[in-house]
Amino acid sequence: MKHIKYFIQFLLTIFSFFLFKILGIKLSSYLCGKLFQLIGPFFRSEKIIHSNIIRAIPHVSSDELNKITKLMWNNYGRIFSEYMFIKNFRMGKLANKIEIEGVHILEEIKKSNKQVVFISGHLSNFELMALSLEKSGIKLAAIYRPLNNFFLNGIMERIRKKYICKKQIKKGIGGLKKLIYLKKKNYSTALMIDQRVSEGILSNFFNEKALTTTIPAQLVKKFNIPVVPVYIERIKDVNFRITINSPIKFRESDSIEDITKELNLILEKMILKKPEQWIWSHNRWK
Repeated sequence: MKHIKYFIQFLLTIFSFFLFKILGIKLSSYLCGKLFQLIGPFFRSEKIIHSNIIRAIPHVSSDELNKITKLMWNNYGRIFSEYMFIKNFRMGKLANKIEIEGVHILEEIKKSNKQVVFISGHLSNFELMALSLEKSGIKLAAIYRPLNNFFLNGIMERIRKKYICKKQIKKGIGGLKKLIYLKKKNYSTALMIDQRVSEGILSNFFNEKALTTTIPAQLVKKFNIPVVPVYIERIKDVNFRITINSPIKFRESDSIEDITKELNLILEKMILKKPEQWIWSHNRWK
């Protein structure tokens, strides 16, 4: 039954991508955003979404709560349609839709020929971050979690490897070995730290314990490298701004737990800048 469900999702996605190509990015992004506002609540519990938002913003008003939820679904839909145009963000006419603040930091990283750990969360169109980092000339490996739908995962992996970041590392033991190999080749690493991971540790996230990945902290401790937080925001429609923050050099005495806690605090600040552009639909504190 699950295979049938996944195959139907696959067919709908292929049809949608074909339609998006005909409509163009501006209209596709707009219409898909509106569509997800309508159908999103049927697929994800609004109770969970509201509960998550209240955890992060305890004094949020009812109107603001509904507004954040509505715009979150809009952004979700826009991301879906924009996958069809990833190639154009990389090398086509959409390249100028991505503004980067902190280019000098990337230049310093390249000039020093030293690796870093880029961290962020599923904000705005998060795929554009690794794309922009690699395009800037950074030797980069991106860690990703495969989709549950194996029909769609094949498409997503091809898009990511061809247009987002060539060195894709799948989460897991096999991926970890590849990651260590690439670190020895002086590759920097990019990963999202906002997903719930069973192999993580319980760390404060908006004042409640949440399972959090320790990969950045482990890389810091093993290779003595800095962490560079990256923030992306949707400015308007299909226009984006990526902010590269200054590298954070942790102390040798900082533990895995200390580093992980500090990175969660940084992630919280990113989310609160534009909460409607983070994906609240996952039960992060489960």
